[in-house]
Amino acid sequence: MLFNSYAFILCFLPLTLVVLASLNRKGWASQAKTGLVLASLVFYGFWDWRALPVLLFSVFFNHWAAVRIGAAVPGGFPRRRFLVLGVAVNLLLLGFFKYTDFFLANAGTLAGTRLAPLGLAAPLGISFYTFMQIAYLADISRGASRPGSLADDALFGSFFPYITSGPIVRHDALTSQFGGSPGLHVTAENLARGLFLFSLGLFKKTALADNLAVTATGGFDSAATLNFMEAWLTSLSYTFQLYFDFSGYTDMALGAALMLGITLPANFLSPYKAVSLRDFWRRWHITLSTFLRDYLYIPLGGNRKGEARTYGNLLVTFLLCGLWHGAAWTFVFWGFLHGAGMLVQRLWDKTGIRMSRAMAWFVTFNFVNIAWVFFRAREWGDALKVLKGMCGLNGFVLSKNLAGIPGIQDLAALGVRFGQWHEHLPKVPTHLYLLCLAAIPLVLLTRNSNELAERFRPNWKTAAAFAFFAAWGLLSLNRASVFLYFNF
Repeated sequence: MLFNSYAFILCFLPLTLVVLASLNRKGWASQAKTGLVLASLVFYGFWDWRALPVLLFSVFFNHWAAVRIGAAVPGGFPRRRFLVLGVAVNLLLLGFFKYTDFFLANAGTLAGTRLAPLGLAAPLGISFYTFMQIAYLADISRGASRPGSLADDALFGSFFPYITSGPIVRHDALTSQFGGSPGLHVTAENLARGLFLFSLGLFKKTALADNLAVTATGGFDSAATLNFMEAWLTSLSYTFQLYFDFSGYTDMALGAALMLGITLPANFLSPYKAVSLRDFWRRWHITLSTFLRDYLYIPLGGNRKGEARTYGNLLVTFLLCGLWHGAAWTFVFWGFLHGAGMLVQRLWDKTGIRMSRAMAWFVTFNFVNIAWVFFRAREWGDALKVLKGMCGLNGFVLSKNLAGIPGIQDLAALGVRFGQWHEHLPKVPTHLYLLCLAAIPLVLLTRNSNELAERFRPNWKTAAAFAFFAAWGLLSLNRASVFLYFNF
């Protein structure tokens, strides 16, 4: 079930809120928790019921493993054994569904033959809930958490606001709210704040991301012929599409959870305002970068084993980050670019040379934008074609309306020609190019969703904003599209 669908907004969410409020009003807290588990399973199964057994196996197996790890003596062999078993089963589950065909294709290439793919479809959200369960088991093993009840673990492993695309939540951070205040209770304040956040996310998805997708898709479909302007608009459109799509989903997830009395962690803090790559990863997909830091980078040794080891740890972490996003070498290379960028930043910091803030932002943003080209491309060739256009190797074309400006024709000596500058994107309306350009000040000069939620006050201004966001979103649902991170 999609957040951006009539079924969710007009049926599933209101019904869930009414049932939860009714059960809590009668003092049936355990029944409310059970009801929320069942609602989450319905939500998940609505997308593809065939993925439900995998999710249920994950829930029950990890509850069993958590109990076993928690019952074992701290530091002893049985505890380590159950942890290794738990992590291995989770990784095998993820690997089997998501990476089997990738492995077969590459193994066949190395062997000089073709191995038939299994054609497996990865269960929705498996990358997210697998990492959550691994973190849960690791926290119990090191004494940072305790095993939960079956009901708590079932809700932790299936909670519908985050089960499909995150954020990646820690077990204690979630289950500690089940019995707290308000804790699985519908209150007027949380309902108002949650509705505002949800409607803001819906607006990001329908008004911004889905419209930017038209330019991005058209550009990548015509990658071989893009001129300089077209190629840059294509890359920038995808850069902003991905942000508004994923942060819009996150806003809707946080808003839906807040209506139920649960506060989920922030996942974005204006990432395109970052002035360094390190700063970017403190702002972008925060729960993933935190997971990779705590459960991969630091266990590998972090920065405590010397410079060479630090560089190796960074590179391994980002290579696996790329692979986590998708079973393709373009994703791995995207991860490599970010890992290499982090190494270059560490080396640059050692020189003591400081850029101006504006220059640091410019370098960081353009690095991220160029790296996204590999993230978006289906194949190596598509990425290289777009980059070729961005370098001007397919020519520079300016609007024919500019040809009358005195002296501008001199640019022809540099290879610039005048004509239909977006000739290879004929199906993209002109206003969508303006939307791409407007996105730059929008992400740089406005407050992010978390800041808006913190400043939220129920008054006529927020009511008007909610009405605008909600109306736009609801009127756009006839062409609802899936969220990009559903693919990861």
